[in-house]
Amino acid sequence: ARMGRQVVELFYDVVSPYSWLGFEVLCRYQHVWNIDLRFRPAFLAGVMQATGNKPPAMLPKRGEYMMKDIKRMAEYYQVPLRTSKDDFQRIISISNLGAMRFITAAGMTQPQYLEPLSREFWISFWSQGCVYNLLHSTIFVQIAKQAGLSSELAQKLLEMTSSPAVKNQLKETTEEAIKYGAFGMPAIVVRVNGEPQLFFGSDRVELLGSIIGE
Repeated sequence: ARMGRQVVELFYDVVSPYSWLGFEVLCRYQHVWNIDLRFRPAFLAGVMQATGNKPPAMLPKRGEYMMKDIKRMAEYYQVPLRTSKDDFQRIISISNLGAMRFITAAGMTQPQYLEPLSREFWISFWSQGCVYNLLHSTIFVQIAKQAGLSSELAQKLLEMTSSPAVKNQLKETTEEAIKYGAFGMPAIVVRVNGEPQLFFGSDRVELLGSIIGE
């Protein structure tokens, strides 16, 4: 970390709309607070499986509430997140492992693109309704180009997604989140007096700020 700056680690998955909200809020605060924001792309399904958690939308009443809650939060934070009643069922039935490996590859080799690339994935999935494209690596290059990467670089990242190094990195980051106590995402971790403190969800940022003296 830069001298005197508080390290804030954000564990996220682009399949999670709440992760997008938390991501955007922290991206704004990083220019106001004395923090060093670290993006930690992880695999939400791995966290859920390891902790026995279930997607909230699997409970019908909670799913109904989530639709309203996400809409209100998106308007409040001015994030162009749009949902339809079918989104969560589609998300549950597909895997976004390839997308998170692609983002992990970017973090390993082109970290300066991690913020805009992650944002473009969320925009594609949660603003433009390309939920099915979580499965299709062909769109990853297009999303990467929208984030400012060259076609050559995007193609290189795509090739890296099948490498053991990238697979292991994503697995290790996911396991690290679980060790911190994560059971869903976004999971935000800061150290207070040397001890890691976990904050879950996109609506705990003010509490986080209070803990770190902001």
